[in-house]
Amino acid sequence: MSSARGKYLSLLFALVWAGAAVPALADVDCVDFKWDVSKERALFTEAPAALTAGKDPKSAPVVVPNRLYRLRLAAQDTVVFSASPAKKAASASFAGLAALKIQGPGSYRVALDLPVWIDVVSNGALVAAKDFQGQHGCGAPHKIVEFDLPGARPLVLQLSNAASDTVLMSVTVSPPRKL
Repeated sequence: MSSARGKYLSLLFALVWAGAAVPALADVDCVDFKWDVSKERALFTEAPAALTAGKDPKSAPVVVPNRLYRLRLAAQDTVVFSASPAKKAASASFAGLAALKIQGPGSYRVALDLPVWIDVVSNGALVAAKDFQGQHGCGAPHKIVEFDLPGARPLVLQLSNAASDTVLMSVTVSPPRKL
């Protein structure tokens, strides 16, 4: 009887250890960001709000910072962009638009779980990206692009060249940079 109990405890220990090791292994590909991405990483553990991305600016759903969204994209050739994307369209790709509502001007990050092109449009013109980074093998998030955004203006997020018709996305206020 004690032999069976010992085998049971050994098996239980092995299962607990293996379960504890899985999250650690999943994080291995997400540790080399040069910025503090703890806010984005925390958002990517939450349940996302499901939205269908717009096929044109008028149908674009509103997104706000500090939420995780699961956006359903459309075939890129069916999307009418606010401004031409900065990257040429890939064949058989997906795209979509979202209206971004922010509290005020500042530096913001757009994070995605996949390698998708991100543009921000303000007053019909593309806003230049301030910085970006990504981690191959990491999906929580995979890519982060930082923009200096004006306040009190309509902003449109344009996602394009996606290989999948679904993408996870968050927008966060950039924390102050440490020198």
